[in-house]
Amino acid sequence: MSGNEILVGYDGSADAGAALEWALEEAGRSGRPVRLAYVFEWLTVAGWIGPGIAPGVWPDETARRQVEELVRKAAADASAAHPELTVTGEVFDGPPALVLQERSAQADLLVLGTRGHGGFGGLLVGSTAVAVTAHAHCPVVVIRGEAAAGGRSGHILVGVDGSECSLLALGFAFEQAAARRVPLRVVRAWHAPAGQRPPAGPEAREASAADRAELDEPLARWGATFPDVAVTVEVTEGSAASLLVDASRDARLVVVGTRGRGGLKGMLLGSVSQQLIQHAHCPVAVVRER
Repeated sequence: MSGNEILVGYDGSADAGAALEWALEEAGRSGRPVRLAYVFEWLTVAGWIGPGIAPGVWPDETARRQVEELVRKAAADASAAHPELTVTGEVFDGPPALVLQERSAQADLLVLGTRGHGGFGGLLVGSTAVAVTAHAHCPVVVIRGEAAAGGRSGHILVGVDGSECSLLALGFAFEQAAARRVPLRVVRAWHAPAGQRPPAGPEAREASAADRAELDEPLARWGATFPDVAVTVEVTEGSAASLLVDASRDARLVVVGTRGRGGLKGMLLGSVSQQLIQHAHCPVAVVRER
């Protein structure tokens, strides 16, 4: 498996198809190869689940061939539509979240839909998407079918709070904005500690200025690398998740880290990341490692 490829979690579902289209568009800008990864999960007593295939009593060679044909056809159709790209497909065995997490160590980017053909369609966000985003070894882009397109003529949106993960997200956002030749909108939310009244007047302006000054160095560093990217910065009092969900309405992509400076660092996935995966109006990129 190539180390510079775009890996797509694919199971034939509508959201997986949207993820594949997003990955192909991304590959068209970067020239990177695209690999479809279909993870075939076997269950025990109750039978098996092969996403996109009717359930059976026990796995057999016919089921396996159906899965392989589904992946082969999806890769062939993508290659025919994008002859300039290298598109391949592969079937893996095992728990989807664990397999995709392991494979992400050998990819530049992992793209997933939020809902597949498995037993998680009733959840607001598929458990595979949440688990992979929390543990992947490369940036993960999550596509929800109804938010797949986003604002195609819009900007890249990134949430930054000064944490290490958010600064990685800032670099990824600069790269995405430069590749698309669109502006970058940087949002930093601040709020008073629990139990304290938010500052007002001069105190509020001082707090906002201090937060803005903390962004100067990373913005200058990435701005020197990507001088053609127009950047706007907003420091606003309020909930980061709510502000970013609302701002995502006219964005092409919203980028965040997995954990910030709040009290949720011990969780598998930070609350802002999880809220965006569930509610953003455009695709969401979550950056944990580069």
